[in-house]
Amino acid sequence: MIDRQRYLDETRALLRLAVPILTTQLGMMLLGVVDTIMVGHYSDVALAAVALGNIFSWGSMILGMGTLQALDPLVAQAWGAGDRDAVSASLQRALVLAVLMSLPYMLLFQYAAPVLRALGQKEEVIAVAAPFVRALTPSVPAFFLFVAVRQTLQAMSVVRPILIAVVVANVANVFGNLGLMYGRFRMPSLGVPGSAWSTTICRWLMLAVMIALALPKLRDIWRAPDRRLRALAPYGRMLAIGVPIGLQSGLEMWVFTAAGLLIGSMGALALSSHQIALNLASLSFMVPLGIGQAAATRVGNAIGRGDPDGARLAAMVALAVGASVMVISALLFFTAPLELAHVYTDDARVGVAASELISIAALFQIFDGTQAVGCGILRGAADTRAAAVINFVGYWILGLPIGWLLAFRFGLGPRGLWWGLTTGLAVVALLLVARVVRRFQAPPPPVVS
Repeated sequence: MIDRQRYLDETRALLRLAVPILTTQLGMMLLGVVDTIMVGHYSDVALAAVALGNIFSWGSMILGMGTLQALDPLVAQAWGAGDRDAVSASLQRALVLAVLMSLPYMLLFQYAAPVLRALGQKEEVIAVAAPFVRALTPSVPAFFLFVAVRQTLQAMSVVRPILIAVVVANVANVFGNLGLMYGRFRMPSLGVPGSAWSTTICRWLMLAVMIALALPKLRDIWRAPDRRLRALAPYGRMLAIGVPIGLQSGLEMWVFTAAGLLIGSMGALALSSHQIALNLASLSFMVPLGIGQAAATRVGNAIGRGDPDGARLAAMVALAVGASVMVISALLFFTAPLELAHVYTDDARVGVAASELISIAALFQIFDGTQAVGCGILRGAADTRAAAVINFVGYWILGLPIGWLLAFRFGLGPRGLWWGLTTGLAVVALLLVARVVRRFQAPPPPVVS
């Protein structure tokens, strides 16, 4: 039996950490939401182009971002054990990886047009989407460096500098969009690429503000780099943990990317409606994702200090909280799909088409929340490979093929693909819960950084 007071104390501790994290996640997502809303009132083709550009950029960078999340167990467990040297070494290696990983992505972004053309996208949309992606190129190092420092601070339960930095970036992005896209404030009117330039500037601003505010905490754990930074074995261990996280995150995002590309072949109306529904679903997903990241810290800290009962309690509480909060999101999606769609567009046809997808998204909210938290729990225990395998089975063996059949063979169009994705989410959530239960039956061993 679990002591009720311990359960309540763990819930409070989780929420104290999760609320700033999920607020930060929402803030980061809002950078894209603001772009989408403001571009949505620019033109129909512009909305479809930004949708395609975001699918391309986020869909490619997710692997690198996930790889850097190896810091979750490495830093959380080291921090729980009081090993500041290990925290510093993990952060320094992550910064090196962040810079090195930026280079191939920056090259890839320059060739967005031929890649999108090879994937069968419409020329009218590619003509706007490719310049949008190219304008995001200088933001790639800032994004990866931000992730490396952010994950380190979160694993230490230091979240306020991250939150403030994201708020500042969002406010700046509104003015940046007005200026660089619409030509306000005596700035050049660059159209859709101006929105991407605003995001690029704001990512660097976000990194700078976060580091400035967190400098006292970073100085406390920072150690002078030495020759151990050049040793390859620790990078191998970091990649062994991080690459499966990147694959797990990527497999989920890529299935939505694949769905977006398939829907893109149906025309601008279908892609615009998909982008609106996906934006809303992604926005609500930030809540359980934040809880999952908090769970990774709580579980990792407990394992690091040698407290297996605390780790199990943290996992149990996180799953319960994650599933519960998504009920609210599901109710909102189900009761007001058309009203939510019209926040993004004034076009009646796009609004109706998007509301149909939003109604379907209401059904998978609880599954989505459960799987996000389950991944975070396993990440805190450095158990990252199972989640990648489960995502592959749920999304790619079941979800996407079922969606393709419903969309193209049974004539359901975008709705068919969303029904298939719902099926995949349900399978992933159930398998991840089973993995968590099995994993925490015995005390999870600490990971060596």
